[in-house]
Amino acid sequence: MTRSDLPAITLPTRRLGRTDMYITRVGFGAWAIGGGDWAAGWGAQDDRASIAAIRHAVDRGLNWIDTAAVYGLGHSEEIVRAALAEIPFDERPYVFTKCGLVWSDADRTKMPSRVGAPQSIRREVEASLRRLGVERIDLYQMHWPAGDGTPLEAYWQTLLDLKAEGKVRAVGLSNHTTEQLRVCEHLGHVDSLQPPFSAIRREVGATELPWCEAHGTGVIVYSPMQSGLLTGHFTHERARDLPASDWRSRASDFSGDRLDRNLRLAAALEPIAARRGTTVATVAVAWTLIWPGVTGAIVGARSPEQVDGWFDAATLELTRADIEEIAHAIATTGAGAGPAVPG
Repeated sequence: MTRSDLPAITLPTRRLGRTDMYITRVGFGAWAIGGGDWAAGWGAQDDRASIAAIRHAVDRGLNWIDTAAVYGLGHSEEIVRAALAEIPFDERPYVFTKCGLVWSDADRTKMPSRVGAPQSIRREVEASLRRLGVERIDLYQMHWPAGDGTPLEAYWQTLLDLKAEGKVRAVGLSNHTTEQLRVCEHLGHVDSLQPPFSAIRREVGATELPWCEAHGTGVIVYSPMQSGLLTGHFTHERARDLPASDWRSRASDFSGDRLDRNLRLAAALEPIAARRGTTVATVAVAWTLIWPGVTGAIVGARSPEQVDGWFDAATLELTRADIEEIAHAIATTGAGAGPAVPG
């Protein structure tokens, strides 16, 4: 496999919270490459293309990958390991993964359970270390609040202990509220938050982002293109033809009036992209990065070409006029919910 024909450049970085990691504004998201044979899959994937996409992103200068044990029920972490194996150790990106979702190998179609039991988390971290082929995970996050009755304090203390033991470098929370962040911060610093955030799904802009900025907690947002809706390539026809193995075929944002509004917002980004000489996807990702408190955005890709479709977001800075135009588009289309501009 050859390295990218496009030259790597030194990309802007930001410090992830109070950690010693400085990350590029965009990182590679490895949810989709887990495959389609599980409850939240994206349909069938080509593992060779997935590995090529990761290599291409790293070759072009991105310095972190976000995955999770549950993506493909372990398969995404295995694909990340395969991609890392071809990269010299001192050139490897940071690897972030998550815990707290436990599945049954007997029924891959069943939604994984939200488990916070300390002994389960300890089993999960060892399994992720093996699948990733690393001695230490750079960032380990609780994927969702536990649903098994484990107190928030108990699973957060377990993550803090793993950090103290050197199993992981930093610890954080994904899909947790401001109140939950406060509780955890009282026990030990929350290094990061990973919330959903896009021009369609904007709720965390009102509460979680300001809290994180005030408390030195890094934020890496996921789904900044709203799972493909803000790429500029999604259509009503594509939504209609999504296979049953793609979770989006069952999601409310991908049907009816909500789909109409979302696609009108995507279309409204086209003039901005044309004016800036880039893509709609890049504009959508760059919009999330203007918000105070946001350290970086996780962006998925399943081929090198998809990486190139949003890569400019790592350096693009939207102007005030761009931001006001997007706010106007949000208001006129009625897409999504939450504040349209940073407070």
